Amino acid sequence: MPICKILAAVALAAGLCCAIPAQAQSPIVHTASGDLAGSGGDIRAFKGVPYAAPPIGPLRWRPPEPIAPWTGVRDATRFGADCMQKPLADSRAPGVSEDCLTLNIWAPAQAPQQRLPVMVWVYGGGFVEGSASLPLYDGEALARKGVVLITLNYRTGVFGFLAHRALAAESPQHSAGNYGVLDVIEALRWIKQNIGAFGGDLDRVTIFGESAGASILDMVLVSPLSEGLMQRAILESPGAMRPLSTLPEAEAIADVAGPDLAVLRAMPASEVLALNGKIVPPVRHLTTPRALGPIRDGWVVPRTDTEAFASGLMRKVPLIVGGNSDEGRAFVKDWPIHTGAEARSYAEQNFGGSADAVMSLYRFDSDASVKPALAYAFGDTQFNYGVRGLARGMSAVQPKTWRYLFTHAPAGETIAPTHSEEIDYVFGNFGAPRWVPRGKMNAADRQLSDAMMEAWVRFAATGDPNGGNLPRWPAYDAVSDPYLEFGDAIAVGHNYRTPYLDFVQGFLTSLHAAN
Repeated sequence: MPICKILAAVALAAGLCCAIPAQAQSPIVHTASGDLAGSGGDIRAFKGVPYAAPPIGPLRWRPPEPIAPWTGVRDATRFGADCMQKPLADSRAPGVSEDCLTLNIWAPAQAPQQRLPVMVWVYGGGFVEGSASLPLYDGEALARKGVVLITLNYRTGVFGFLAHRALAAESPQHSAGNYGVLDVIEALRWIKQNIGAFGGDLDRVTIFGESAGASILDMVLVSPLSEGLMQRAILESPGAMRPLSTLPEAEAIADVAGPDLAVLRAMPASEVLALNGKIVPPVRHLTTPRALGPIRDGWVVPRTDTEAFASGLMRKVPLIVGGNSDEGRAFVKDWPIHTGAEARSYAEQNFGGSADAVMSLYRFDSDASVKPALAYAFGDTQFNYGVRGLARGMSAVQPKTWRYLFTHAPAGETIAPTHSEEIDYVFGNFGAPRWVPRGKMNAADRQLSDAMMEAWVRFAATGDPNGGNLPRWPAYDAVSDPYLEFGDAIAVGHNYRTPYLDFVQGFLTSLHAAN
């Protein structure tokens, strides 16, 4: 009888955790939490692996607790539930649940003594949604390049970022919110303890993510709780160096949930989820803190990333950071701002006395110019400024810092890439549903994808993306402001949108000084 069937029979007879799949050659891995049965051959996959206790009941809105070890062999062939949100159409998860703190691992089969670099992906979704099981994030293609690839779930929306006054009162650290950030840190602790069992090198862990995921990793880099948990970072379109709420400011936002924490913890998850709509505005503000997202709580995040990177108080790890050439288009296309008058009102709400400068700089010259101008104002304030700021700050203390710009429109299309479009190329999953509809990919797209995948993997392996067929990618310095453009051609550029980002910097600096 195959060993997997013997183990399954033993597990069932003893009333142990879960029966392993009745398939030949099911890979079994021994972790500190218990044994896992995955699937696959030359690339082994382990899905729905719990890294923390389910944050349900009394653990709702608390820092994640370590996972209790299980007995027997746990089935790791199916994705776990997505964290509470409106279900995503393309998710491969069985549904949504508060019991969602799981991760997925793709690892090449190899000799036990081998140790491969580890890449840990953290998804975006505006801090209110996202899934580690999306086909777009499938890790097999990257694992075939020679890494152990991990995707993880973290709590989003009110479940991950509500900073209620009663939560701070019960906390030994007098903190609230940032539960999604703590989830990522707990997952990294689990990975450090267990990744060797999957062939991973615990001394070569690269955290990488996009959008809100990259923003969370930005917070991880400045958190005192993350020491020793990663050796490199890749931040794609991070919402970095934007204003952060203080704990009192975030507590005031959370007042909409009501005063009684016991009532809130007893509420059905679906009713708690509905609070998102009461807190998150339909049109995002450009110069004020996010209503739901990481905050400066004094414990997890003791200072803003702007302050941390200016003073060198962050993890001084090799860094790749970058974004897309038209970041804002995906966000503003459906906003009810169409005319010059509406644009001016929005500029006044966000920039006050600097509204005239914004209207002139971004050339809100006519109603027809409103959407593209709004898109670039959004992209500069929410992403491009933070990309440059992180590159500047890290390069001052870590010479292994690189900046990129993704400018390629797939299959010869002419519309510039917007937010998230580089992900297709980083993961190489061209058959997966995309966030932004495009035509079919062609050979040039595949060639660019291979170049990006190999650069990301080289960075994970060595701390330097250079090599292979890639043109020389210069390390970042604030004077020449270099970046590598991943476009129709791959080439070095300098000073991307400098006048615009200088304006944003001046405005945010004066705003901070006034407060």
